Amino acid sequence: MGMHIARLVRMPNPSLFLAVIVFLSSFLMAVGDQKEIESLLAFRNSFMNPSVLSNWKASTPPCTAKVANWVGVVCNERGKVTGLKLDNMGLKGVVNVQSLGALQDLRTLSVMNNNLEGKIPEMKKLIGLQSLLLSNNHLSGDIPDDAFEGMKSLRTVFLANNIFHGKFPSSLTTLPNLSILKMEGNGFSGSVPEFPGNSLKMVNLANNQFEGLIPKSLSKMPANMFSGNRNLCGPPLVKKCVNRSPPPGPPPSPSPSIMTNPTALTIALIVVSVALLVVILLLICFLLRRRQQSETSDEEEFVGESYNYNPPPPSVQAEKKAPEPSPGGGAANVKRSELTFLTVDVQMFDLQDLLKASAEVLGSGKFGASYKAAIGRGETVVVKNYKQMSNVGKDEFHEHMRKLGKLNHPNLLPLLAYYYRKEEKLLVTNFMVDGSLASHLHANHSNDKPSLDWQTRWKIIKGVIKGLAYLYNELPTLVVPHGHLKSSNVLLDKHYEPLLCDYALRSVINQDQAHAQMIAYKSPEYAKSGKINRKTDVWCLGILILEILTGRFPENYLSTSYNSGMSISSWVNKMVKEKKIGQVFDKEMKGEVSSRGEMINVLKIGLSCCEEDSEARPELKEVVKEIEELKGGDEDDDDDDSSSTIGEVNVYISGKNGKSKGGSSSFDR
Repeated sequence: MGMHIARLVRMPNPSLFLAVIVFLSSFLMAVGDQKEIESLLAFRNSFMNPSVLSNWKASTPPCTAKVANWVGVVCNERGKVTGLKLDNMGLKGVVNVQSLGALQDLRTLSVMNNNLEGKIPEMKKLIGLQSLLLSNNHLSGDIPDDAFEGMKSLRTVFLANNIFHGKFPSSLTTLPNLSILKMEGNGFSGSVPEFPGNSLKMVNLANNQFEGLIPKSLSKMPANMFSGNRNLCGPPLVKKCVNRSPPPGPPPSPSPSIMTNPTALTIALIVVSVALLVVILLLICFLLRRRQQSETSDEEEFVGESYNYNPPPPSVQAEKKAPEPSPGGGAANVKRSELTFLTVDVQMFDLQDLLKASAEVLGSGKFGASYKAAIGRGETVVVKNYKQMSNVGKDEFHEHMRKLGKLNHPNLLPLLAYYYRKEEKLLVTNFMVDGSLASHLHANHSNDKPSLDWQTRWKIIKGVIKGLAYLYNELPTLVVPHGHLKSSNVLLDKHYEPLLCDYALRSVINQDQAHAQMIAYKSPEYAKSGKINRKTDVWCLGILILEILTGRFPENYLSTSYNSGMSISSWVNKMVKEKKIGQVFDKEMKGEVSSRGEMINVLKIGLSCCEEDSEARPELKEVVKEIEELKGGDEDDDDDDSSSTIGEVNVYISGKNGKSKGGSSSFDR
């Protein structure tokens, strides 16, 4: 009897057992999903304007597998939230990190370009975080030394352009995987610590109050990463540290020297020679081993916006085609290891050459990261990594790139090559040593990079207009032939000749990303009607002209949409109305007095391009004509001409078409 009962216990109903397991699994998953939803809703409700995230609703799960149902949420295959990308959404209040504790899979938290305030959140509660992006907010206060303690997975930290102050948080130096650190534009002070690891690829500490010697571990970073810190010194800065050596002590007592002992001298030379030989042999072995590893390695990383770029599979890497002539005539459509070259006037290289090249991070822009790569024989290129460029299919993308490859104008930065992959694209251009117009207008000026004088700025304005007019002639089917015209997308060669870059990409960039990031979509017409037109680029040109004349950074670049109260043109009109024309032009611009009439004429053109009503703006060809007419009178400007010109501009600002624009009868001189 007992045996019979034991047999029944050992043989449970398998169907019932399986059903219990399935039920428990489903129950646990449902509980986990509900915790995620509650956590995210608590995070949303902590903001002062939670309505911005209006589609975060308890009735809808944030993820359905990899598809995100809530705005700003990034999901993985298991339907778990792995990232929150809430940039440029106008969020106000504080970042409630405690509410995110239930998100065990959270790897990215990005809330850049918002209106967040308060102290830095307790980030170490998110132990698995890999990317923390808090730049361009109003966060303030000291950052505790242990703020990032234990966050061993953290690779990217953006704290730039906030109101932080105090000492450098020491826990940042203990992160073993930290790759990119941006702390510029704050009030940090004290010394910069050493970073003992070798994972750091880029650090930006510009425009703070750091002082003392730059540590050796950071001495190979670009000098502009430390600019704006008056008391920093040592490489890579030109400023040398003052050597405050202690006063000399008493002379040492004489001691026997090996120079007086021939036998000791001989032994010492032998020991030094043997040691030197051993060091040389070890160095040769090390270099040979490194070379062998680089040739046989199957997994090399190329740092991108996600900070890890994995090369395509071997089947793609093996693809090599011989050069074939392009239908365009001058340029060539050449493929070498999946890089498609658009010109033959460049040293050929392949993706592996880029991966092996010594690379320097230039920055992480709205659409992806940029890198400077030296590929041999003095050739230096810039590689931009785009992950939001899947608006068109493969054939249409290749065709669009071929069109861009045929463009040839002295004021356009030519596209040398590109790499196509469904998930991401790489665009390759030449490297411009003198950097962007934005860096010249808004960086701290020094003997190495002095402020631009008027004649140089006038030359840049004319070059930009020529390049833009060429795009309009060559790409007549595009709604906005540039679409992203701003000072950081105007590069300067060694003669200060401007070269437009990032042009004609609107049609291939994902539309939601284009609407959120591209300057064309921050125009008045898009804010009013949700549409852009052929005069949108003219509006961008007008903002750029006013930025060049005033030296002021256009705040609309940072806003989510057009705001007339933040427009640089509104500020110029206000200055004119208050008879403060003397405060309009950049005080660091030399040559202002002798060229005042010319500058006023250009100001008039810039304001006409910034009309909120696109119908009231001139066509680009009309702007070109007005600029050409000014060129003809360049040598005739004097004070008498400037006073009459001031009167003309005043009439324009006082009321175009009978509408008051806040002008006055005269300007301050």
